[in-house]
Amino acid sequence: MHKDLAGRHALVCGGSEGIGLAAATALAERGADVTVLARRPGRLSEVAAALPRVHESQRHGFIAADATDADDLGAQVRVLCEKRAVHILLNNTAGPPGGPAHAADPQAYVDVFRQHLVAGQTLVQAVLPGMKAAGWGRIINVISTSVKEPIANLGVSNTIRGAVASWAKTLASELGPLGITVNNVLPGYTRTQRLDQILAERARATGKSEDDIAKGMLATVPAGRFAEPAEVAAAIAFLASPPAGYVNGINLPVDGGRTRSL
Repeated sequence: MHKDLAGRHALVCGGSEGIGLAAATALAERGADVTVLARRPGRLSEVAAALPRVHESQRHGFIAADATDADDLGAQVRVLCEKRAVHILLNNTAGPPGGPAHAADPQAYVDVFRQHLVAGQTLVQAVLPGMKAAGWGRIINVISTSVKEPIANLGVSNTIRGAVASWAKTLASELGPLGITVNNVLPGYTRTQRLDQILAERARATGKSEDDIAKGMLATVPAGRFAEPAEVAAAIAFLASPPAGYVNGINLPVDGGRTRSL
């Protein structure tokens, strides 16, 4: 097992379940100290205690914060960074409810923009001094394949995910000279609570069963199955690793081949 992240500190948002939890585990397995961030302190305490420790000095912890409250989020992460620099930032936030773009309340766009892009900007500004001081950093955003091909009935999500992708590409150019890379991972259909949410919403909207909805989704995936969170986490761990130092500003689909565009 590689331990090439020993001595590095990762802040993993959405680390209590799904892709975030799998990523926290993968980074810890590579030797990183991991701080998981989500809303439920009880669950986060359990996660931090259970994360792998592959060397004696490895330390894990947690922050209970809500991405919709940028002021509190920034304040808590700045306190963390005063104690120990963050070298790896994983921006990972739950997706918004589905629905067509034209029917969405304008406030929904504002709320999701704050939850995803404003929260991401708040976190980047909090961790950036430590990355600059180290001359090394990894900023990784978990977004969606919708930045390449919009997904039907996810109008608000498609719009805001695209904004995050453009923000990240801009940061990659600005921060690359400082030894800091910025990349996006684009999960396809992955076995998480988000997938359960999408299946339920589509079933309600169409009157079909969730099993039929799932079969229809899988018919578009050349791999013929849903991804496991650990498979997405493996891509995240690579982008966080030293060998990925020359990979910057990319959108990496992990989708079983579903995305048809280049």
